[in-house]
Amino acid sequence: MSKENPLLGLRDKIDALDLQIMQAISDRARCAQQVAEVKKGQGDVAYYKPEREAQVLRHIMEKNAGPLDNEEMARLFRQIMSACLALEQPIKVAFLGPEGTFTQEAALKHFGDSAISVPQAAIDEVFREVLAGSCNYGVVPVENSTEGVISHTLDSFMDSSLKICGEVELRIHQHFMIGPNTNKDSVTRVYSHAQSLAQCRQWLNSNYPNIERVAVSSNAEAAKRVQGEWNSAAIAGDMACELYSLEKMWEKIEDRPDNSTRFLIIGREPVPRSGDDRTSIVVSVHNKPGALHDLLEPFRRFNVDMTRLESRPSRNSKWSYVFFIDLVGHIEDQPVADVLEELSTSVAELKILGSYPRAVL
Repeated sequence: MSKENPLLGLRDKIDALDLQIMQAISDRARCAQQVAEVKKGQGDVAYYKPEREAQVLRHIMEKNAGPLDNEEMARLFRQIMSACLALEQPIKVAFLGPEGTFTQEAALKHFGDSAISVPQAAIDEVFREVLAGSCNYGVVPVENSTEGVISHTLDSFMDSSLKICGEVELRIHQHFMIGPNTNKDSVTRVYSHAQSLAQCRQWLNSNYPNIERVAVSSNAEAAKRVQGEWNSAAIAGDMACELYSLEKMWEKIEDRPDNSTRFLIIGREPVPRSGDDRTSIVVSVHNKPGALHDLLEPFRRFNVDMTRLESRPSRNSKWSYVFFIDLVGHIEDQPVADVLEELSTSVAELKILGSYPRAVL
């Protein structure tokens, strides 16, 4: 029979492979349960280990031989790991809501669909939920490749004891969407987050130069408003489109095709080395000539790569600034430790925001 129709033989093979895959996933899940029991016996209640998950995903990508590409294979394993972890203890993750935002999409990309995502109305509320222990982790946006840094997130770190535990990079596609009651020929208003309106400024100038642009708290809030109006549209992403049953009039309207946003994972505990890490610090310098040069010089001398430098007004004195710095490496790496030790003796204040695995996906 299989010789007459080769599809039948291939389907039988796929069925057999599916059973093997299911058995292997079940074996992995049982092993995860055993890990939970061992941890419980050792008094370790931190079931989720950011550094371990990053190491596993990197190993999967290194060993992948195709035909699925590395990122697709890693995404599959992310979901398997998320489901297995939920057997031990479901992770609660606070994110900048409401449901359907890019921040929720980033949270699910990082923790998998088995995580319990909890929407918050503002970035500082995400910090409060994690600090209070109501959620295990939080996800907040920190910078966009088109519009730059998210100031509210940086300011929240200045007064918080929370640590950065990871990062997520999310490719951002913006869509021009309408609701079921919208008259396509009479759209006079568009809702979106201020960042998204800025990311689509040139497209709007070319296609809807006279439309009223209304900034709201989130893209999901924009999608919700459009549902009941006949003359408005929203700029948001795929998740909001599906969640609020909107129609895409125009897709991928962002001005830059490489438009991406970086999100940070925040938690209460520091993260051990994963082997490919990043460290974030905030530094306040003395108000003197050459202060910035003195701040940067140790990075050159100890050969530590600085990937980001942002200044923010200091809350302590007028016309004084603090610097947010990202650097490659972990605080347990000797070159990074040398830089931090030298800075601690030369700057007015040094705060380590966290060392964490660099984004895998």
